[in-house]
Amino acid sequence: MEILQRRVPMLNPNSLSLAIAVSLLVAVSSAGVIFEERFEDGWENRWVKSDWKKDENMAGEWNYTSGKWNGDPNDKGIQTSEDYRFYAISAEFPEFSNKDKTLVFQFSVKHEQKLDCGGGYMKLLSGEVDQKKFGGDSPYSIMFGPDICGYSTKKVHAILTYNGTNHLIKKEVPCETDQLTHVYTFILRPDATYSILIDNVEKQSGSLYSDWDLLPPKKIKDPEAKKPEDWDDKEYIPDPEDKKPEGYDDIPKEIPDPDAKKPEDWDDEEDGEWTAPTIPNPEYKGPWKPKKLKNPNYKGKWKAPMIDNPDFIDDPDLYVYPNLKYVGVELWQVKSGTLFDNVLVCDDPEYAKQLTEETWGKQKDAEKAAFDEAEKNREEEESKDDPVDSDAEDGEDDAEGNETDDDSKTDSTEDEAASVDDDVHDEL
Repeated sequence: MEILQRRVPMLNPNSLSLAIAVSLLVAVSSAGVIFEERFEDGWENRWVKSDWKKDENMAGEWNYTSGKWNGDPNDKGIQTSEDYRFYAISAEFPEFSNKDKTLVFQFSVKHEQKLDCGGGYMKLLSGEVDQKKFGGDSPYSIMFGPDICGYSTKKVHAILTYNGTNHLIKKEVPCETDQLTHVYTFILRPDATYSILIDNVEKQSGSLYSDWDLLPPKKIKDPEAKKPEDWDDKEYIPDPEDKKPEGYDDIPKEIPDPDAKKPEDWDDEEDGEWTAPTIPNPEYKGPWKPKKLKNPNYKGKWKAPMIDNPDFIDDPDLYVYPNLKYVGVELWQVKSGTLFDNVLVCDDPEYAKQLTEETWGKQKDAEKAAFDEAEKNREEEESKDDPVDSDAEDGEDDAEGNETDDDSKTDSTEDEAASVDDDVHDEL
């Protein structure tokens, strides 16, 4: 019933027929929703803002907003609002184990700030967590979502904790880098397979056994194996029928330049006998080598046979997180403006897909149109601020050799801003 109340908090069974009430309960329960947050009224009662970094005055504030451009102004989320700040916030849900179940972790994120360095990932945490102290050092079970920094890092993190150690996915999963909303989905199944989706499109899939180093490999190269003495691994051999042409060794490496001419002022008595400079001989082919032909006895490159790894001990519960209890966001951002929404933890990929289509799917075109309009307005404003060449030329004579009061004030303001920025970087 707690799940039902989270999804439809205003439900009054007395105002509905028993059939409708039961159908709603069955629909929600069958979806297997553990936690769903669309950041509607009352969201602040479900989320706890951490005091992490507050004593250093480096804790950023969250804004409740739909953003500068959106597909529905009434569909709001939480957005980072201050540059050069740490952010940490979390919500608790009924303790959940994914044993024998599929685990789905999904949320939407939008980087309105044209993110150049910062994260957009979320975490699932287990056990008991002091939410007021939740921060970068808090242990977590799963960390998932996009991370962007410069030109080198533009990927989706999928970090799984196993036996107290965090393991990064070994495959590269590129993330979206534009300024629009995108939905990131991580699906973990009881057969230890997984899928990563962006906007309901699968971008990566595989197995926990192969794509993370959670366990030692099942197979290893036999350390006792040695290449047989008669193993022929030469793919090509010299042609025994090939003979070196007569006079091949007499071909000089360099020859006199046929186009060179003796300078007119050259004096043999004073300058010595003139000789033409040399140039590479086009007929010279280097030291002679016989032609190569396919080796009929070639067996391929020798490889040690694979054997069972004696250190491998299978764990049938490799995929299991027995006491998931919190979802959180913990970030450092140089430029703020990242907006999170529609957070979902459930055991039904189809429900997650449906939620994506009901939210992002219905709003993406309108959001793109709003973004394009905002960009058009921004460019028009910037063009107004740029001086026209003719106007600049007209003012050259007046400005030459003199600095106006306005120029002095502008320079002073820029110097102060630069000084503040330097202080921030020194502190970090």
